[in-house]
Amino acid sequence: MSVKDPQIVTFGCRLNIYESEVMRGHARAAGLEEAIIFNTCAVTKQAEKDARAAIRKARRNNPGARIIVTGCSAQVNPKQYAEMPEVDQIIGNDLKLKEEAWGLPAAEKIRVNDIMTVKETAGHLIAGFEDRSRAFLQVQNGCDHRCTFCIIPYGRGNSRSVPVGAIVEQARALVEQGYKEIVLTGVDVTSYGPDLPGKPALGQMIRRLLALVPDLPRLRLSSLDPVEIDDDLWRLIAEEPRFMPHLHVSLQAGDNMILKRMKRRHSREDAIAMCARAKSYRPDIAFGADIIAGLPP
Repeated sequence: MSVKDPQIVTFGCRLNIYESEVMRGHARAAGLEEAIIFNTCAVTKQAEKDARAAIRKARRNNPGARIIVTGCSAQVNPKQYAEMPEVDQIIGNDLKLKEEAWGLPAAEKIRVNDIMTVKETAGHLIAGFEDRSRAFLQVQNGCDHRCTFCIIPYGRGNSRSVPVGAIVEQARALVEQGYKEIVLTGVDVTSYGPDLPGKPALGQMIRRLLALVPDLPRLRLSSLDPVEIDDDLWRLIAEEPRFMPHLHVSLQAGDNMILKRMKRRHSREDAIAMCARAKSYRPDIAFGADIIAGLPP
């Protein structure tokens, strides 16, 4: 089957889903009608293996397509993909969100910069999400922490926040498109704000967002750190009916020794106390969590 429109193949997190829609617009504007774009993940070796297998399959099925690889795995190990004969071009994680990066000739096969030098995360206006009933909105990118098991900071750089005005503008656009629920997403969303003027915390930003976009029925958060919930966010959990009663906790382990080896910022007791407090405010609240089994010594 031939490719008639830029095709995005997304691996990994909600943030990648959001960024894939940004790239879709850029690829269309650049006239890449026959391109297949792989937005990769580096969280596990299996995710990288799956991406390479999908790239090979895409080339077999679409011999004339231009294949472009981007995402965390491409940022961390661009040579791995450059050595694949199926791949035409590799674009880094920061550059993939810049419109000008998509109009460059494929002769420059690797376009990957030093992600640690990136200081800003711009707001990107997108019309919607293909085949999805809820919308994802990026509010933050990167991470300042260096957990022993995690490669993501090397794929996304240091923590940086999207200005409140850009978040509100994007939320309004999505509501106008008919979306009833928006999920705020990022790599480490509870670290939102210190790099912005006035240093607004995550809860303050959400409070302003809900006040300025009154027609948004439901707002949800992606993963958050159990020890970085600010006072405004606690008030939203307790009092705001549009803030969905569901928290996904970046837990990783339930044993204090393992958490210490992981260089996590919370203990088992911190996580239990956070859940108990949230439950006392919203008895109907539900929890999800990320858990790693078999941490290497």
